[in-house]
Amino acid sequence: MFNPRPEIQVLPIAPGQACYVVDDALLDPERLRLEAIAQRGRFAMAPHNAYPGLELRMPEAFSQRLDDFFRLHVRARLGMRRTLRMYSRLALATLRPDELQPRQCICHRDRLGFAPGQRVAASVLYLFDDPALGGTSFYRPLLPPAEMAPLFEDAGTLGAEAFCAKHGVARGYMAGGNDWFEPLLSVPAKWNRLIFYDGALFHSGDIHHPERLDPDPARGRLTLNGFFTCSPARAA
Repeated sequence: MFNPRPEIQVLPIAPGQACYVVDDALLDPERLRLEAIAQRGRFAMAPHNAYPGLELRMPEAFSQRLDDFFRLHVRARLGMRRTLRMYSRLALATLRPDELQPRQCICHRDRLGFAPGQRVAASVLYLFDDPALGGTSFYRPLLPPAEMAPLFEDAGTLGAEAFCAKHGVARGYMAGGNDWFEPLLSVPAKWNRLIFYDGALFHSGDIHHPERLDPDPARGRLTLNGFFTCSPARAA
């Protein structure tokens, strides 16, 4: 299903870090969207993570195809050597700004319970036609880790109103910088565009028009998200 001869665009994010962009990633992307539409009743919220909407875990056979593409074309570029485990899911951002929890109002890093020395990569495939639904943005913290720690701790313990008032964070999708984070790169959404990046980078969906979000896979911000726990590349 994946393009066997992809053209990969490299977009620098920070020193030593880049986003790898593959347009025309699937040979038949409409087939995957139609499958999502057929399975719309199986999408569900997953409160264990920070995703602001509905998810549907993909079958292992499909995830293996995504991992094969990652292995052949991207993994070494990210400084990773071997995929230890991975999974993929279809996802639909659906929450209104006033429904977001604190950790959904700031950018985040992907943490999959990996062991010391392991690395995490992530991917997003955009399966919607309206680019105004938003791509993906990357950020850097503006303060040292010790000064950022209370923000992350409170994001997991305080209610939304208390968190936003205490830290001066707007309750809504993070679409641009704030007092805590500086934007580094925004990758626009495009039909059948697939991006890969280091999951340790702070990132967020770049959603400027939440009123356009829709729980119907035929009209909403449908994506395929992949997560890869890897061993690091050997030092030269």
